[in-house]
Amino acid sequence: MALRTLFTKKSLALASAFRPIAVASAAGDLRLGSGLSQARGLTVAALPDLPYDYGALEPAISGEIMRLHHQKHHQAYVTNYNNALERLEAAIAKGDATAVVRLQSAIKFNGGGHINHSIFWKNLKPVNEGGGEPPHSSLGWTIDTDFGSLEALVQKMNAEGAALQGSGWVWLALDKGFKKLTVETTANQDPLVTKGANLVPLLGIDVWEHAYYLQYKNVRPDYLKNIWKVIDWKYASEVYEKETA
Repeated sequence: MALRTLFTKKSLALASAFRPIAVASAAGDLRLGSGLSQARGLTVAALPDLPYDYGALEPAISGEIMRLHHQKHHQAYVTNYNNALERLEAAIAKGDATAVVRLQSAIKFNGGGHINHSIFWKNLKPVNEGGGEPPHSSLGWTIDTDFGSLEALVQKMNAEGAALQGSGWVWLALDKGFKKLTVETTANQDPLVTKGANLVPLLGIDVWEHAYYLQYKNVRPDYLKNIWKVIDWKYASEVYEKETA
């Protein structure tokens, strides 16, 4: 699942023995890896452009929230992830194993935040461009088989997202091992791959307060109810088709 501009290459001459560890921890889900350079050195993140204006998802999500969410929060994950990689380079050069281990949490958190948000933006689409239209492809049929109906899936994701303590994400995933759809939650900015290597994210909903508080205050269920009006099921269907081909 290629995410355009998800990663851009920066030459970081790290010892090759550490390179797979750092990339795997930072990227979280190597299915996004078409943007990861295979050349010597690590990759760094870049903030992706949105395929719509900040106000295009109103009234479901306000333009102010989208601007802050993208420009401030997502950008912070990108900046902190790249800073952690540079510190990792220095730690490896010094042979400081303690620092290398300590940096893994920052790489996972900020790299995960970058991956999760890059998926999230693609899961949204303005209503006048097809946002909210239900899936009619094989994904729609599989949803009916695995959950009973699209309405039952939405209710399940809303319930699990509302019940998630603290901050995190609720996901519709394809479990490639069991060949079925599943609903999963992840804490903080953990990417879905932390719940299982066979899980492919089709749809992720951010339930951190920064995703909704300015508009919905502390009423997370209202945010979850309205976000379905701008969900891009076409994108989720394309990922599903690719992963099941």
